[in-house]
Amino acid sequence: MTTAQASADTSVSANRTGLYLAVLQLVFTLGWTTYVIYLPKLAAEVGIAPAAVIFILMLDQAIFTIADTAMGIAADKIAPFVGRLGLFVGIVTAISCAAFVALPFVAGSGAAAQGWFIALIVIWSITSSALRAPPLTLLGKYRAKSNVPFLAALAMLGYGVAGAVSPYLGVVLRQHDARLPFIISSAVLLLTALALSRVEYDVARDTAPPAPVEAAKPLGLVPIVFIIAMVALALGYQLHFALNSAPFYLRFAKPDELPWLMPVFWIGFNIAMFPASLVVKHRGGLIVMGAAGLFGAVAIVVAELAGSLNTLVVAQFLAGAAWGCMLMSAISAALAIGSTGAEGKVTGLVFSALALGTFARMAAVAGSLQKMPEYAPLLHWAPVACWSVAGAGLLVIAAARLQGADGLKASAGG
Repeated sequence: MTTAQASADTSVSANRTGLYLAVLQLVFTLGWTTYVIYLPKLAAEVGIAPAAVIFILMLDQAIFTIADTAMGIAADKIAPFVGRLGLFVGIVTAISCAAFVALPFVAGSGAAAQGWFIALIVIWSITSSALRAPPLTLLGKYRAKSNVPFLAALAMLGYGVAGAVSPYLGVVLRQHDARLPFIISSAVLLLTALALSRVEYDVARDTAPPAPVEAAKPLGLVPIVFIIAMVALALGYQLHFALNSAPFYLRFAKPDELPWLMPVFWIGFNIAMFPASLVVKHRGGLIVMGAAGLFGAVAIVVAELAGSLNTLVVAQFLAGAAWGCMLMSAISAALAIGSTGAEGKVTGLVFSALALGTFARMAAVAGSLQKMPEYAPLLHWAPVACWSVAGAGLLVIAAARLQGADGLKASAGG
């Protein structure tokens, strides 16, 4: 086999890995959407008041915040042994799917099963974290650094497609019995997760094994600032899209038009990631995250001040594009920052930041802040503040790192 043929085969295998991760994220996110759609009905069957459903969802996010990082750390320890990561994810996913499938059946038992219902939700929340950071560690540990941004974009494409499809899924599923959707989504998710072992063997076969690494060290200044910025970016996204976007549209459109308008954000998300991955490849993830944060803040301001539906649609498209660039480059940056053997840990922290942002948004909803006139300006302009401050901070850190690298090169040249 010639060098060109080997390179082409490796590229095909790498793209296959990215597509697999996209499918995994798509199936998992649609499963979460199915859960959110049916949770109020299932909770009512076991005697949980509708007002308490938001607190169950907050419990999920609190568990994700801890479990995502824990699963990432576990992946770092397991990944050097080829085949073990796929086995680990497969076993944990089987437990997760079993708990998920059991939810509608246990709910059908009535109020006497309330404790079991909550226990199953906790088990599902903990175990489902195995489907986020651990599979992505394959990109950081085995794939060439130059390929990671594009593969991260492919992986996040599944997340973006799920976001675009979710409004329609809600319309379709709302009137159907929960058991069949839960069974179907769990079966597809389990089959997808079980395929990870095959993907892992292919990745390991086509690339050199990861070099031995030293014991994990405490995170330095750059990773800490990166994660803090990620929390701010995640909070900005949650407040803008989940809390403010629908009211923005309702200034110009009718409620039944929302399922057709809300996906505009995700269309921008999916389109922008791939050209942005080229910039990440040459300039690094932190720079793209920072620039996208500032650009997205401007897009949100335009959405806030939009005087027509057309202007608002364009602004939402651009805000979604900015979020896509932020999330894709965050995964790339996490894998680069953790390249000394902590890829899973840092990637897990990114997903923990996303969960924490979701938790904060749900806490605002639980407190009915969006209904209080005195808090309306805060909720409207907080996303702008989150994205602009985090974006500026990341650009400062990126510039300092580049300056430090230039200084080292100058010293070496001297």
